[in-house]
Amino acid sequence: MSRPVRIDLVADFVCPWCWLGWRNWLAAKKLAPDIKTEVTWRPHELDPTLPDEGAPYRDYMKVKFSGENAEHWKAMRTHLEAAAPGAGIDFRFDRIERRPSTVNAHRLIRWARGQSEKKANAVAEGLFAAFFRDAKDIGDIGILTRIAGEAGLDPKIVGDLLATDRDKAEVREEAVFFHQLGVTGVPTFIFEGQFAVPGAADPAVLANALREAAALPARD
Repeated sequence: MSRPVRIDLVADFVCPWCWLGWRNWLAAKKLAPDIKTEVTWRPHELDPTLPDEGAPYRDYMKVKFSGENAEHWKAMRTHLEAAAPGAGIDFRFDRIERRPSTVNAHRLIRWARGQSEKKANAVAEGLFAAFFRDAKDIGDIGILTRIAGEAGLDPKIVGDLLATDRDKAEVREEAVFFHQLGVTGVPTFIFEGQFAVPGAADPAVLANALREAAALPARD
């Protein structure tokens, strides 16, 4: 395959596994440096019912992970915090104050990917870091505008767009499309529209999937 391998990366920016999966992907590319890739970020809202202003984080998590789910979250958090240093990630869950709606974050990365993959990747990294490391509200227009500017987008244009409902319906339609394809958990890496690797897979697993995709017959 002479052209780049196409990867659809379905993710949400309040999903800690998605940041870990993204960093694992970057490590995977180093294991297969001769294969060119083209990553397109695709939206997934872990909770599309949240209002645009979000909700208090601790109250939200108490409801979501109550009872038996509390032990499940505790186990997940332990695993995430153990895996994070190796991926260069600093999760600071105790500092987070707000569980944001992520529809605005998905609108932002939609506009970034329309300009370049590099800008979209920079926006994604900025969103993850702002939420998990810096405990910022990534549903807030001011925070999103700053992330946009740091990624090379025009912050004035982005701020004006975020003040409207531009592309909100399109983001949610795209999320529904991938859900109907069978994506129910994130992150999910879809290679050449042919097969998927779900979850924050190890770099070696993702690299093997990349090699498999590169060996597929070329499609029109």
